[in-house]
Amino acid sequence: MSTHENQSDATSPALYPHDLEGVITTRDGRTLAVRPILPGDAGRLVAFHHRLSADSIYRRYFSLHAELSATEVAHLTTVDYVDRLALVVFEGDELVAVGRFDRYPHSTTAEVAFVVLDTHQHQGLGLALLERLADAAWARGVEAFSASTLSTNRDMLAVFYDSGFPVEVVHDAEEVEVLFPIEPTATARARRAERRDRSGEPGSP
Repeated sequence: MSTHENQSDATSPALYPHDLEGVITTRDGRTLAVRPILPGDAGRLVAFHHRLSADSIYRRYFSLHAELSATEVAHLTTVDYVDRLALVVFEGDELVAVGRFDRYPHSTTAEVAFVVLDTHQHQGLGLALLERLADAAWARGVEAFSASTLSTNRDMLAVFYDSGFPVEVVHDAEEVEVLFPIEPTATARARRAERRDRSGEPGSP
């Protein structure tokens, strides 16, 4: 089954951003497809969630969120591609990672989040998604990303620090609040170029 066959299911097909389709090269040399999410991805998203470990689910949702409700699935797969955008990564027909941003109302800041299947973690997918989401958000008038994560989630914090963006972090006992501008600075561009040179990945689609 093609990962693109449900494109006609999009709520607003005219708004579907074809320019965000592309590929990501993992650290071990695999080439994975990346594209904006579609409502027709609902079943794939549910299957993806079921394959996540309890630890990965807890780090994403801050709770033992074993099942996604029908309302949650509809909300997560139906976006306007402007103020709400999600990118999905596939290996073949298997969904292996999701990243998204949601702009706060009447704001130039958006919340960013991503989750990667356990079998595909530590392959650079989180950073690759963050870069693409930042590019897309900046083009849509978003100026900064915020994120909430557990203080023990060092992998996610490492993604933010490795991005080259000037990250501000506020700690409390269990959670960390992260805020950073997403303007494509020289440092961020250099970090991205270094990563893509190492992986052999082409530039942004």
